[in-house]
Amino acid sequence: MIDVSVFTPKTVYVTYIAATPEQVWQALTDPAFSKRYFFGFAVAVEPREGGAFRLHDPDGRIHASGEVVAWDPPRRFSSTWIVEGMGGFDALPACLVTYDIEWSGESVKVTMTESHSWNVPDAILSGGRSGWPAVMCNLKTLLETGKTLSIAPEGPPPEMVEAVKKAVIEKPWLKR
Repeated sequence: MIDVSVFTPKTVYVTYIAATPEQVWQALTDPAFSKRYFFGFAVAVEPREGGAFRLHDPDGRIHASGEVVAWDPPRRFSSTWIVEGMGGFDALPACLVTYDIEWSGESVKVTMTESHSWNVPDAILSGGRSGWPAVMCNLKTLLETGKTLSIAPEGPPPEMVEAVKKAVIEKPWLKR
């Protein structure tokens, strides 16, 4: 099992959803449902700590893979992510994506945290900062209305791609 103590939160999103924790949990862990709000990407999870995590792109190829770190239905789901579906990204250390789900009044508070084990440049974080809001807003809208938003996810920012190329060459995570 991975040592989560070496990961530091770098990106945190909080949203409130008019749903139950069980509905949010299913949305986060069910491949068919996740395809609807994750812009065609399907989450595949082996439902246990230490289990496999996969994010399949719309063509069925593996976009990201990792290990389930926390599996506590319907409260906490956490897994490592290694992005395989974008050139060079798979050479970066894994990040940790965690969803914390809790009641807040008659709604559910969902906190999504992206954590890293190294000092990730802001340019690399810019990709998640542009992508996660669209994913989380689409999740909220789908659960509350049964429909998804009419938005097109943006590709990775050019500065992110350049920063990844530089990091892969320099490997700053090895220079601690």
